[in-house]
Amino acid sequence: MDIENVTRVAELNDQFRKSGSSFMITNGVLHLGNVGIIVDIVRKFNNFNPSNDPHGEHDFGAFSLNGEEIFWKIDYYDMELKYGISPLDPACSRVLTVLLSSEY
Repeated sequence: MDIENVTRVAELNDQFRKSGSSFMITNGVLHLGNVGIIVDIVRKFNNFNPSNDPHGEHDFGAFSLNGEEIFWKIDYYDMELKYGISPLDPACSRVLTVLLSSEY
């Protein structure tokens, strides 16, 4: 993907993540409690670097909270959430999953 498209995907992913819509929270994260704090951390996440964002698309992040390693990732689906789709396709539905690193 060229740099213009990568930059656009990162912008779209940042907008989506900051909106807080379509977040999937795993049972492991739910059992931690503090879901509101965790979602807020994900929405404000800005610690992108080559180890957690090698393609520059802002589609993954990791952080620790109370000794637990928590991941979040964005996946791209069609409007029916059945098939993968290009993140630049206008019909793309993004889904952000928040999970424990042990659930990855």
